[in-house]
Amino acid sequence: MQLNDLKDYLGFAVAGNFAGHLGEAGEADEFSVIETEEKDAPKGLFPFYIKGHDSFLSTYPISDKTISTHNREEDKIQAEPEVGLICDFIYENKKVIDIIPRYVSAFNDCSLRVQDGKKLSTKKNWGSNTKGISKEFIKIDNFTENGILSKYHLSSFIKRDGKIHNYGTISAVKSYSYFFTQLKDWMIDKFNTQEDCGPLEEISQFMTNAKDAKGILIASGATAYSQFGKRNFLKKGDELFIYVYNARIYSHQEIVNNIDSDISLSECSKLHQVIN
Repeated sequence: MQLNDLKDYLGFAVAGNFAGHLGEAGEADEFSVIETEEKDAPKGLFPFYIKGHDSFLSTYPISDKTISTHNREEDKIQAEPEVGLICDFIYENKKVIDIIPRYVSAFNDCSLRVQDGKKLSTKKNWGSNTKGISKEFIKIDNFTENGILSKYHLSSFIKRDGKIHNYGTISAVKSYSYFFTQLKDWMIDKFNTQEDCGPLEEISQFMTNAKDAKGILIASGATAYSQFGKRNFLKKGDELFIYVYNARIYSHQEIVNNIDSDISLSECSKLHQVIN
């Protein structure tokens, strides 16, 4: 698996898959019109990259090194630390039949926080280098509670003016509202049935050329923010660090100690982006 392969993947993300995130992101009111079958269920899927689409979504937004503001700091740019799932999928008779997660990586579903009443996707891709993924892909043994991901945590940090701040809360991967088989089954259903409602769009319109895609990159949902993360938006010169790591091997302090290091940790996916 190579980073450039993702240019031939479809890019989608899960909205509202971590308790409290939508409220912290200022999006709870927009999503209030969407009813879910279960109280803590995610709200839906949204696209952030569709190769060949006749809109802004055709711009490849992913970088493993930078986040470009494109001079839109006034729209309040906020990183979203997430678990990225690199998946194969089966598409038959205009339906998603199966999704098979193959790799996991640290992901930044960076977002504009401007409240303009438009679809969520319009805040998620405002040009090149507006998303982030680590080139360190961790192979998934199986996407169940019995697999390796049950051991993994997600942590994130901002380095500003030489000082390191916790950015998102330290979160176990299995503390997502939906994950493993439950998330997989939910996503298959949403790919085939999600209709236009509130900030979300009807999904099948983005699957016209799905048969030509190598796979689907899915951002699983953003964690809650630390106090610093809630109060501070990204600015030029910031450095962002997102880790997905085996918490049975590394303590949080050992992850912090790695921030300024060039040493690659085993069983760990590290994303380091400079904001420019």
